[in-house]
Amino acid sequence: QVQFVESGGGLVQPGGSLRLSCAASGRTRSYGTMGWFRQAPGKEREFVAAISRTGDSILYTDSVKGRFTISRDNAKNTVYLQMNSLKPADAAVYYCNVAPNPFTSLQIFSTMTANFDSWGRGTQVTVSS
Repeated sequence: QVQFVESGGGLVQPGGSLRLSCAASGRTRSYGTMGWFRQAPGKEREFVAAISRTGDSILYTDSVKGRFTISRDNAKNTVYLQMNSLKPADAAVYYCNVAPNPFTSLQIFSTMTANFDSWGRGTQVTVSS
């Protein structure tokens, strides 16, 4: 089972920025698609962004396009999420995950919220003045 440690969350004013990190461990073979999800109080967990193993394919949910940037460092098994121009609507606990096999497309990955075997504790992002 893969373990995840998310970090980088915090309290930020609207318009501010944060950079999230997520380190994955527990799998001996290389990771395929990695990505971020978030869950606000009283809402279901939702997809935010995904990146292919090579980084040449990226997918964002519409509400974060142009503001968030996903990247990864395969040597560190880590995925990042640079979040700029944050809005109160972005406030949530942010989680990362990894595709169960290297052939999972970004589009399929974005729909897998209920299918992952494990989740980390997440990192809290609060956007408030």
